[in-house]
Amino acid sequence: MSTGTRTNHEIDYKIYGEELQFVEVELDPGETAIAESGAMMMMDDGIEMQTIFGDGSQQQGSGLLGKLMSAGKRILTGESLFMTAFTNVGQGKKKVSFAAPYTGKIIPLDLLEIGGTIIAQKDAFLCAAKGVSVGIHPLTGIRPAGKNEIGIAIQQVQSQGCRRSGKRCG
Repeated sequence: MSTGTRTNHEIDYKIYGEELQFVEVELDPGETAIAESGAMMMMDDGIEMQTIFGDGSQQQGSGLLGKLMSAGKRILTGESLFMTAFTNVGQGKKKVSFAAPYTGKIIPLDLLEIGGTIIAQKDAFLCAAKGVSVGIHPLTGIRPAGKNEIGIAIQQVQSQGCRRSGKRCG
């Protein structure tokens, strides 16, 4: 296991189902989870839902230029300009559930254990703890016959992941 420092929230979760799965995230007071727009399935009272520009990560930068760069990267991967942040503003633990719009398996990853970054196909990201950066990873060197080199962008998810053993995700 890597000895890096976590910069994101750590959230508890449980995955339900076999072919059409969903993940239920349990947030402590003040904790925040981010998700793709339209991924939320259900949430408890006391969870505040906020649409954010970009991914809401610390890597995004706090200025307008940083937010525009983050949002622009998301557009290049074919994703929405916006993500949704779900924050527990109540007392005690609260739950929010997320699901993808198609069948498949949800695979929890501890990004800290696998080098801090994964490269994935478009629409692979579902949700994470606040602090996880979702951007692009440019691929170059693809040359169609008779054309100049082009680049293709796919998703890059970056941060310090989730602890599988304790079912804590981030």
